[in-house]
Parts: sequence; C-alpha cells; structure tokens
Amino acid sequence: MSTVSAHVAHALAAHTDHIFGVMGNGNAYFLDALERSGSVTFTAVRHEMGGVVAADAYYRAGGGLAVATATYGAGFTNTLTGLAEAAQARIPLVLVVGDEPTSGPRPWDVDQIALAAAVGARTYTVGRTDAAATTIIAIEHALNFRVPVVLALPYDVSATEAGEVPPLPELRTPAAITVQGEVMHAHINDAAAALTAAKKPYLLAGVGAWLADAGDALGELAAATGALTSSTALGRGIFPEQQYDLGVTGGFGAEGAMDLIREADVAVVFGAGLNQFTMRFGELFAPGTTVIQVDTAPAATHPHVGSFIRGDAAIVARAITAQLGERTGEPWREQVDIAAALEREPGDAQAVDGRLDPRSLAIRLAELLPEDRVVVTDGGHFLGWGNMYWPVASPDRHMMIGTAYQSIGMGFPSVVGATRAKPDATIVLNSGDGGGLMALADLESAVRAAAGNGIAVVWNDAAYGAEVNLYGLKGLATGPMLIPEVNFAGLAEAVGAEGIVVRKLSDLDQLAEWAAIDPSERKFLMLDCRISGTIIAPYQEEIIRVNTSPTIVSENTR
Repeated sequence: MSTVSAHVAHALAAHTDHIFGVMGNGNAYFLDALERSGSVTFTAVRHEMGGVVAADAYYRAGGGLAVATATYGAGFTNTLTGLAEAAQARIPLVLVVGDEPTSGPRPWDVDQIALAAAVGARTYTVGRTDAAATTIIAIEHALNFRVPVVLALPYDVSATEAGEVPPLPELRTPAAITVQGEVMHAHINDAAAALTAAKKPYLLAGVGAWLADAGDALGELAAATGALTSSTALGRGIFPEQQYDLGVTGGFGAEGAMDLIREADVAVVFGAGLNQFTMRFGELFAPGTTVIQVDTAPAATHPHVGSFIRGDAAIVARAITAQLGERTGEPWREQVDIAAALEREPGDAQAVDGRLDPRSLAIRLAELLPEDRVVVTDGGHFLGWGNMYWPVASPDRHMMIGTAYQSIGMGFPSVVGATRAKPDATIVLNSGDGGGLMALADLESAVRAAAGNGIAVVWNDAAYGAEVNLYGLKGLATGPMLIPEVNFAGLAEAVGAEGIVVRKLSDLDQLAEWAAIDPSERKFLMLDCRISGTIIAPYQEEIIRVNTSPTIVSENTR
C-alpha cells in the first residue's frame, strides 16, 4: 500500500538526504514511510524545536535543503521559535507536521496555519490526491523565497491509500539576477569608475555573496583594485586572499581594522544586509565614503547606501572587474599594516575575581581547537569572544543560529545538523550557560550525533551576561539575571560525554590530549569554562552605549 505519507516521503527524498525531528501521533505514518524507503536518514532529537534547529544548521553547514518533522498540537507549537529564527535568517526549510483532521478541530487542536503565518511561514496542506505535488510546491516555495514552509498532514489523511506515486516534476527555481538594461549597465560602469579612481577602496561581503558562490569573483575584484576586504559575521572566510582581509566587520571587529574601514573613500558591499550590528549603529563608514550595495533585495537596505545594484554578487563583481580602468600608484592594501590593525586585547590569565579572563581563554582555545572545525554558536553575551578570536575558514564552517531572531537556547541541536552536513569535521559548540540550560533537552542528541568529533565550549559565568551588562549597569535588580553555577561537565558525563571543568588555562591541556586520540576511541568533549562576568565584550559595550543614548534605541541585547 502506498499512502499519502509515503507520497510525501518519496517527494522529499528526491531533494534531501537527512530529516530531523521527534516522532508523535501526527507524523508516525510519515516516519514509517521514511524509514521503509531507506533513502533518507532520520535523526531523532529530544525536543521539537531541536528538530527545526538541527535542520537549519544542516542547511547552513552546506548539507542542502533543511527538513524537520513534528507532530500536531504541542509538538508543532514547540517548533515556533525555531521557525521564527529560520524565517528571520532566510533559511529554506520544510517542516512536516501533523494537523487536525479534515472533519474539523478536536478539543486539543490549535490553528496551526495562523501560528505558522505569525512567525513568517506559509502552510501547504496535503490531500488524498495531491500529496506528492503539494510537497514539491512546498519545496519550491522554500527554495525560491528562502523561507521556511510548513507541510501539514491532516490526521485522517496521513495513512490513506493514495495509489502509485506519480512522476515527480522538476523543481522550478529562479535564474540568477543578471546585469540587464541600460540603467543597470550604467550603475556597473559608475561602480567601476568609482573603484578605479578610489585611493582607498574597500570591499565588504556577507553570506549572500557566499550563497552566490562569489568568492573567486570577489577575490579578482579585490586584486584588481588593491582593495582591503572584510566580511560580516556570517560571511567570514569568503575572500581568498586573507592576508589583505580585515576580518569580521562591526562590533566583533578589531578596533584598528574598523579605523581603516572609516578611511575608505569607496566601499562596495556584496550580499550583506547592513544590519545595525554590521554598521556599528551607523558608525562603520565615514560621512564622505561612497557606499555602493550589490544585493538581490529589491532596494538598498541602509540609508548610507548611495548607489544600489540589484544582481547576483558573482555576476556583478565580474562585470565591475571587466569595466575597471587603469589604476596608478601603490595599492592601498600594500600601504597599511594589516597585522597591527588586527591586534586585539590579549587579556590576563585570570580576571580580578579569580575566574578565567574570557579573552585569554578564547586565544588559548584558538590555538588548541582542531583546524578542521565547524563552529556553531548560540546567542548570548559570550558570542563575542569566539567571533573576535577564532579564525574562520569559510562561511559554512561558522554559523550563529538564534541571532537573527535574537534568541538563545539553540546550541546543542545545532551540533546535530552540522555534524550530519560535515561528518568528517570537528563540530565545536560555542554556548553560554543560560542558552545551554535552555537547550538541555538536546544535550543527549548532540553527544549521540557528534560522538568522537564534537566539542562543547560553555562560557559559564553563572548569569545572563547580556542582561547584567545592560540592565544591571542601569541599576535594575540583578537577582533575576543570575544563574546558580551549573556543572555542565557533570551533565554531559551523565549522557555519555567526557566533561572537564576549566578553571585555569592549563586545564585546557586535556583538550590537546583529546585531539590527539583517534576519533573512534574518544567521546564528545564538554569544556565547562568558568569565566568572569566582569569583562564586557567590545560589541556589548557598543550596545550599552547605544542603549544609554537618549536619541538611539537598540534591539534586544540577545
């Protein structure tokens, strides 16, 4: 018998290798069909939001289309924060869920379509005769608009006989936005002329440029213009000549590097939305800088943009390079001391309160963490340290899941998706104690999925650090912002990991010993790092400054 659920499973299997989630009444027949197909790997997590987050991380780490599944009702509502993050971060994701029967809602059913719409996800409901076709339409919607969609299986339909699976149509996806028309060519020529005449040209790239596979094209443009380069937090590693790169831009950036960017006379931005953090709340560029933005968005995304070119980052970069005139003089990037610009505060072995200084801890971890690492970062004050001190090889090897929606608590399930996308890499979780506790349901999932090649670094300051730094300094009661110190090493050992409490830098020698062991013989490693909350990350100081200004109001500090 080929059921409606089997049709859905067959259509999804043609476009993904992995599905993540939790089994329940509403998706039991779907998961049965999936298991029997043998063509897709299902990875179970322990919380429904974890399924969405794992699928999200799978996509960001280069695994392909993100697919998750949950049951109806409480199972579905548990996914909503993960769905909101995927919507804000523009992740193409399909969430397969059970739903109320076609006969009408039961006492425990909720309006799932309305709830999904509220966080930015459209719902497609399969029927008895169109399950495969509807699934393909849902996949197309997710990929074409880069958003999550919900694929609903009514409870009384999922096990219904549906006949033979029909031939699956080819996915219809839009072609890259090319350079067409006199106006667009004029913008290309103007950008080329500006870069040709620039004394201090600068290129900034974001994750959109990575998705357009624009790394080589941007490298050619940077070499031809002698431009300095840098990237957003999610685009790090995209430029091929890292010796001329200023690293991450915005609050995570080195102060000397940010000073150089303010000297730029022409800045061209590829595939970056220019949010308030990248733009340092409007202070990234000097008032006289000519800012040109290249993006697939309908229009410029920041008021500082003087010229906007709508197009694919790689196509536009090559078009600009082709129109460059002859440049004279020594390239700007050869005139500056990039190493000095990238210098950061080294920190002390320990802070004044006797706990670890997170700066020196981050530096030592950068020396010891395996080079093949993929870093998944939760939200919270701590995220500044890894972003500031840990080099990134490419955008698919560093992801911050939760920051688009300003959420914490998505760290442990992110490990699951990342390790399925890059099974040969070392997966490093970067989490705080607040977010770690919130995601604790999927600690076991992370330990199970990344056994032998997983490391969790928990920056444990016994507090919600971002709130303490902002609202505590304003004089608000800090009691609700504090967390009793938790032994994450012990928690990890309880589910089969190796746990180490790190109170001094020499305790990290055990990380070096772990890295030297054959992965088949070692366990997931939990580093419970007892850091001081007295040292505030520079990006957080920037947020504090903005939030205490009488004329500027920032977003949620998470």
